[in-house]
Amino acid sequence: MRHARGTPSTLSGDQASDIAIHALGLVGTPYRYGGNTPAGGFDCSGLIGYVYRSEVGTPPPRTVAQLGGWGEEVDAQALRTGDLVLFGRGRPTHAGIYVGAGRFVHAPSTGGEVRLDVLTAGYWARQNPEYRRP
Repeated sequence: MRHARGTPSTLSGDQASDIAIHALGLVGTPYRYGGNTPAGGFDCSGLIGYVYRSEVGTPPPRTVAQLGGWGEEVDAQALRTGDLVLFGRGRPTHAGIYVGAGRFVHAPSTGGEVRLDVLTAGYWARQNPEYRRP
């Protein structure tokens, strides 16, 4: 599969699938600001960093704002598992990992936990996400 700009992805289909499966396995882990391990909890960028480092050895940027420039932007119609979902166009403020079927895994807020949500439901349906592929 190619990015919107025609650049091939650096991730294989198997790696992208492994990223999604790993992210799904972390659902229920407590949220912790600055957290980046299952034992210590996750914030949204810590979750992404942990999964990508564990599955492909790729160290993504640590902050959500920096994730907005990582990889290539892809169109919603071209989404595949393992892609990043970023909210707050221009300067992202939240991010998650796309796991297929319109769903993404993310660490949403203080007092919460890593969870699976649907892009087209509730609060998320009113957002205007950007999608990126490393």
